[in-house]
Amino acid sequence: MISLEEKEKELQYYQDTLHEVKQEIGKVIVGQEEVIEQLIWAMLSDGHALLEGMPGVGKTMLIRTISEVLSFDFSRIQFTPDLMPSDITGTKMIEIHENGKQSFVFHEGPIFSNIVLADEINRATPKTQSSLLEAMAEKTVTIMGETRKVSSPFFVLATQNPIDMEGTYPLPEAQMDRFLLKINMGYPKKEELYEIIKRTTGTESYQVQKLLTTEKMQKIQLAVKEVLVSQELLDYTVQLIMATHPEEEYASELVKKYVRYGVGPRGVQSLIKVAKARAFCSGRFHVSKGDIKLAAIPVLRHRLFLNFEGEASGVKEDLILEDAIQYTDKVMNVR
Repeated sequence: MISLEEKEKELQYYQDTLHEVKQEIGKVIVGQEEVIEQLIWAMLSDGHALLEGMPGVGKTMLIRTISEVLSFDFSRIQFTPDLMPSDITGTKMIEIHENGKQSFVFHEGPIFSNIVLADEINRATPKTQSSLLEAMAEKTVTIMGETRKVSSPFFVLATQNPIDMEGTYPLPEAQMDRFLLKINMGYPKKEELYEIIKRTTGTESYQVQKLLTTEKMQKIQLAVKEVLVSQELLDYTVQLIMATHPEEEYASELVKKYVRYGVGPRGVQSLIKVAKARAFCSGRFHVSKGDIKLAAIPVLRHRLFLNFEGEASGVKEDLILEDAIQYTDKVMNVR
């Protein structure tokens, strides 16, 4: 059993390593600190992330750079309407041996990697999208009656564009709930555009160091699970989730007006997991109310389902959640 001093040194080492990881990613990716931070939260929480942004903002480059810094197995799947489930999971094929006998041999698909980039995931049919479901939820793949485990750790980092929706297949609600975070990636700032030009249009190339192994990542994930959450913050989190249910007495006004279905139990589990990861990245071993509030919008925005009035008015889920957070603050202060 290690001493408390050794434990503190170990945690400090992990937190320093995560800081170096962010700096290394920053050698290639200009700006987008908040997006990088949220992707790291997802990985520390052993979850998957959906990255949404306009074409050309660097979604694919960011995920590829993260995989290089982490030195994990990486595969990219370009989702298209003609992509088949077996193109993702792999399949059994007949092989003829030297003695003339034939047998089925399994050929692994790109799902068997530590980091799977599902690029433009909404371009594939629902049948193909659903081939990811089992792997994302159970970390197994079943092919012709045989179940195989995927790599560990295992992350699906998917991208989609908010425009050009023609010929797309919106993700099923069940599959959306499998993503721990939905991260919005915006345009870079003016000064960041100058830096992007300097880095990408000259002869200089930027190499990154490999800083984390899969074994270290699994140890950090275990350390994140040990982060403490007080009963007071659990009460606050549960109240926040209840504030997203339109039929509840303590739902906010915007929720009652625009929401059809609120956040389910997987949402509250995910919120606590990500709040712990945020606290750990901030050098703390306990969750604060700020961790809950900062994690709430990326964790919950894709778990709200709007009613007809909400869809027609164009109200954003982020605005509804901000209203629910303010309302929860008010309710909890009353108590």
